[in-house]
Amino acid sequence: MSASKTAPWTIRHGRLEDLPGILEIYNHYVLNSVATFDLEPFGLEERKPWMQQFQQEGRFQVFVAVHAEQVLGYAYSGSFRERRAYDTSVETTVYLAPDAVGLGLGRALYDALLPRLQAFGLHRVIAGITRPNAGSIALHEACGFEHVGTMSEVGRKMDRYWDVGWWEKRLDGGKSNGRA
Repeated sequence: MSASKTAPWTIRHGRLEDLPGILEIYNHYVLNSVATFDLEPFGLEERKPWMQQFQQEGRFQVFVAVHAEQVLGYAYSGSFRERRAYDTSVETTVYLAPDAVGLGLGRALYDALLPRLQAFGLHRVIAGITRPNAGSIALHEACGFEHVGTMSEVGRKMDRYWDVGWWEKRLDGGKSNGRA
């Protein structure tokens, strides 16, 4: 895969047929980085239910950046926590093909995803970032996320412990229901 800074790309909702490209990107990070704490790559069949959770509207959406029918990156929203009281919040993630980093795709993907989540009426968007990761931190802060804390050494991968920083973005203009 070769991405060009001048090549046009399309940002659109992801479809099941995008899953092989999404997995190629994700499995790269599983095997070569601490951007995810998954330790084993995913196969196509085992990841289909994950892909089928996404909708055109609602809490869980996935957007892909595509050029010449090739997935260059994706961003999605998923469950933050399973308990119902958390349903007004989602966790978001962005992954880019290694040679597509630095092209503005992360921002373009979030520019598609975040307004859709806001229009749906969600309250907060949360992102967990393994530290250090200056590029991801810069992306999230440029998109309006604020650092709210860091949990030390909560994941172990590649023979060491890693910290995870947490960023949040208010989608409702900072309104809160009865917050003291």
